[in-house]
Amino acid sequence: MGAPSALRRMLAVMASPHAAGGPSPFPEVLAAIDIGTNSVHMVVARVAANDRFEVITRLKEMIRLGSGQGEMKHLESDAIDRAVSALTRCRQLADSLDATVFAVATSAVREARNAADFLKRAWTEAGVDVQVIAGHEEARLIRLGVLQALPVWSSDMVLLDVGGGSTEIVFGKGGDIAYSRSFKLGSLRMTRSFFPDGIVSARAVTKCRKSVRGHLAPMLHEVATLPFDVAVASSGTAEALAVMSCSLRGTPPQTMNGAVLTRSALGEVIDSLASAQTTEARRELPGIDAARADILLGGAIVIEQICDGLGIDELVISEYALREGVLLDGLHRIRGGSLHHLSDLRRASVNHLIGLCDDDPDHSYKVSTLALELFDQLGDRLGLEPADRELLESGALLANVGLFISHSGHHKHSYYVIRSSEHLMGYTDQEIELIAQVARYHRKGRPADKHPAFAALSAPDKARVRAMVCLLRVAIGM
Repeated sequence: MGAPSALRRMLAVMASPHAAGGPSPFPEVLAAIDIGTNSVHMVVARVAANDRFEVITRLKEMIRLGSGQGEMKHLESDAIDRAVSALTRCRQLADSLDATVFAVATSAVREARNAADFLKRAWTEAGVDVQVIAGHEEARLIRLGVLQALPVWSSDMVLLDVGGGSTEIVFGKGGDIAYSRSFKLGSLRMTRSFFPDGIVSARAVTKCRKSVRGHLAPMLHEVATLPFDVAVASSGTAEALAVMSCSLRGTPPQTMNGAVLTRSALGEVIDSLASAQTTEARRELPGIDAARADILLGGAIVIEQICDGLGIDELVISEYALREGVLLDGLHRIRGGSLHHLSDLRRASVNHLIGLCDDDPDHSYKVSTLALELFDQLGDRLGLEPADRELLESGALLANVGLFISHSGHHKHSYYVIRSSEHLMGYTDQEIELIAQVARYHRKGRPADKHPAFAALSAPDKARVRAMVCLLRVAIGM
């Protein structure tokens, strides 16, 4: 049996009757877990007025989930053991505070062929339902976290977040994202490629810089006309570099949020890191995070090359990033559209993909309307939950996006377009898969285990797909 999502569990709570004056169906405490390439980090916070959060506690463990050999295509068994143990402790802490948990996994799990093994153990052993998010969705959530930490809502902002396995770059202003992209550049990835065993040489630094510039070149062309008034850096790599810069100057701040790291100061830190040829030598540098001593230079070079490519003179540090974005995103999901930048974003992204790929959108909108009418009358009898209504609508609206590839077999093409598109924002990987499955089976063959993608679904999700497909096929017939 597959694990029910935190959203579905919360919707069930919300749907239960409450006596007048009884307790609120909304949770008072939320927990967000970020399972990264380098570490597992959880933040637990109490929901305050105006959707603000008061942080109760944090838990962070360095697990090096992406520490295996090769191009991060396989999670080593000992790394999975470390991650599951860390998640078990996160679950215990969250339960002790009666917190609703939202957990996301990024680059290491996203790229691993054996990700399913980790996800299964995370649920069965730690009781944590992990959602694997795409790179562009990771970027959106990071930005949502940053907007809670810095007064930059009204500014044209470029945001860079260098993690262990990937780097996200986002341009935008307020609630609008002008550009978003994820790169396979990160502190752990660069270290494995250019500084194995933590050994640094001038030649390796030169090669690393050249490789990063090559990866960034297409992006620099794409964003050449995009403005930015402020450049923000988030997550552990940037914070660690800013702390080192302050220590080198003898002025360590009480908090790093809002601290400024200039390009010249970054250069001084990189020179200091590169001059220490071994991990042991770097651990002796002022202000360094000893746990990052072996991988920090790789991440620093990524930030350096982004700054040089975009002409960034200074970076504002945000202590909030993915975890805090997941917190706010989770609250928006629970409250069902009370705030525009989740529900509107999801629908707007569906409409955008329709505009790109469907030459008869009026038909798709009519079919989706009929499908929702059927859902409202029959959904309960078919075992569907309130959250499935939006998935059915999205699947109905996108059922014909494969037509722009070919009419023949366009249902199969629709599945591919939905699964491969970076235009669908605000959905988890699981939700995108279910939407794609609904679109895949809107015609021709029925959902069956002979199709690998359907066979890979959990039993509850198979039942959801079958029920939604029934409603969609009837709507099309009508």
